[in-house]
Amino acid sequence: MTVLDTRALNRATLARQLLLDRADVPVLDAVAHLCGLQAQEPQEPFVGLWSRLRAFDPAALSDLLIGRGVVRTHLMRRTVHLLTADDVLAWRGRHDAMLRQRVLGTYRRELNGVDLDELAAAGRAVMADDEPRSMSELARALAERWPEPGPRALGEMLVAALVPMAQLPPRGVWRARAGVRNVLLSSWLGREIDPPAGNGADPNGADPVGSNRVGSDPNGSDRVGSDPVGEVLVRRYLAAFGPASSADLRAWCGLAGLPAAVAAIREKLVTFRDERGRVLLDLPDAPRPDPDTPAPVRFLPAFDNAILGYHDRGRIIDDAHRLLSVAGARVVLVDGRVAATWNVQAGTVIVTPLGGFSRADRAEVAEQGQELAAFLSDGESDRVQIDASPR
Repeated sequence: MTVLDTRALNRATLARQLLLDRADVPVLDAVAHLCGLQAQEPQEPFVGLWSRLRAFDPAALSDLLIGRGVVRTHLMRRTVHLLTADDVLAWRGRHDAMLRQRVLGTYRRELNGVDLDELAAAGRAVMADDEPRSMSELARALAERWPEPGPRALGEMLVAALVPMAQLPPRGVWRARAGVRNVLLSSWLGREIDPPAGNGADPNGADPVGSNRVGSDPNGSDRVGSDPVGEVLVRRYLAAFGPASSADLRAWCGLAGLPAAVAAIREKLVTFRDERGRVLLDLPDAPRPDPDTPAPVRFLPAFDNAILGYHDRGRIIDDAHRLLSVAGARVVLVDGRVAATWNVQAGTVIVTPLGGFSRADRAEVAEQGQELAAFLSDGESDRVQIDASPR
């Protein structure tokens, strides 16, 4: 079995993530290819797409959000993602059990004894008037019936797990500052979520044997015990993140029970090993560039999935800096790896190196930083400051 070293995996990741060469594709296609963008910080997806697309116009993403082509909602790992409407409708039911278990992992004591199906029905009944509500407003509407859990636990379970919601614009619109207002996802999109089928979701959080309706598989699979949506998730993940291990796949989506989906399509995949001997899966015709392919400087937003989409993030970030990826630090890639953090103060992009920069690297970081400053300020500033490298 071919061994892919860290640099080979790095270049493959950059290619799949549209970070090796900026892509000339519509914004909707980019969001779909990337399987969504992590978006709990509302403005960060704009930087993520600026780093990936040629001539990216932030108005295009805002228009998609307002026009309901993309949606902000809780999905992978119970975090807020920006996804295409088609994807969230197809995938949301597959994540139901995981979302419940993730909220219970935080609020199990508070929610002890609460019938979650009854709570879900009550939450949907309140939201049926299509009136946008914050999480706390929804929780208060049900607090008399369920006073013990408290508004935070009740609201989190309702909004992040039990009742599929869309976060309404102007939340997530370019330069907008707005709180979270939720409506029913199906109401906002005018379509029902693909329902679970077969045995449905296991109440203990295990993935179902047949977790989505027959016919969701583009190949029309109706075999007993099949997981067509899981198979689609595997293929889509590998297209955007591969080559990757099953642990990487699980870390990306939060779903524990995709081995059946992987097994069902295993003969259509190719396999490799990394330098530690772990098996990596991939699509046969997906790009795996030469490890010596030059990688340009790229500025990534907070919580970018190019880093968070893996269990083993060593292909793109050193273990010594791994915590940056979960702390919300914005990072700079130099030669394809995390080499600095960045932020903006008074219109100036400030870069803080994690190690030494060569003269050429410093010049390229400065150039990209100027372009980013201009993007963020609508051309009013191109100031960039690179702090001294640590000794």
